[in-house]
Amino acid sequence: MTHGRVLLIEDEPALARGLSDTLRAQGFDVTIAADGAQGLDVATRGAADLILLDVMLPKVNGFEICRAVRAHGIDVPILMLTAKGQEADVVLGLNLGADDYITKPFRVTELLARIRAFLRRRGPVPTSMAFGDCTVDLVGRRVTRKGAPLDLTVKEFALLAYFAVRPGRALSRDIILNAVWGHAVFVTPRSIDRCVTTLRAKIEPNPHTPIYIQTIRDVGYRFDPAGGSS
Repeated sequence: MTHGRVLLIEDEPALARGLSDTLRAQGFDVTIAADGAQGLDVATRGAADLILLDVMLPKVNGFEICRAVRAHGIDVPILMLTAKGQEADVVLGLNLGADDYITKPFRVTELLARIRAFLRRRGPVPTSMAFGDCTVDLVGRRVTRKGAPLDLTVKEFALLAYFAVRPGRALSRDIILNAVWGHAVFVTPRSIDRCVTTLRAKIEPNPHTPIYIQTIRDVGYRFDPAGGSS
């Protein structure tokens, strides 16, 4: 039984071969696309459970593939493969709908852990979720900590709810801003940082060393309901 269908879009033959052999040995069904045009064609058919996407590709780059996949309404996890020093590329990819990134060279064990985590999280949007000593009722719009209700502002709840249904995803400030604040006037990415600070004060065991809402330098935030223990 396969553990999932992975589409690997990578133009470096040695890396593509090594990754595909490793993934297949772990029980994944792997399709390799050696250039962007081929990758775009396979990706937009919706036949993968997860896409490993190199940024720099011949014919069609990874950004255009990511944009096209999301434009087709395909919501599979997209994990970008980037080179060191490509922070700007990472932010652009996340804003186009990628879920996370891993920097080359990377440990295969880390890549496998990321893939498995994303595939585990796929499924229906939950109506409630728990992390640490907090419980979030997404339908009733209530949050409790140790059984006692937490007094969250409208924006704090909206931000926590947005994080809660996207565990493990690297979320840029721009994409959070558009999703939670919309097109509100006079709102900047700093508004997110302020809201995160006040939210952390209410849900984190120690707001000064947060374990649930984690900062990703130069990008934004990642919500980890396991508190870094997974």
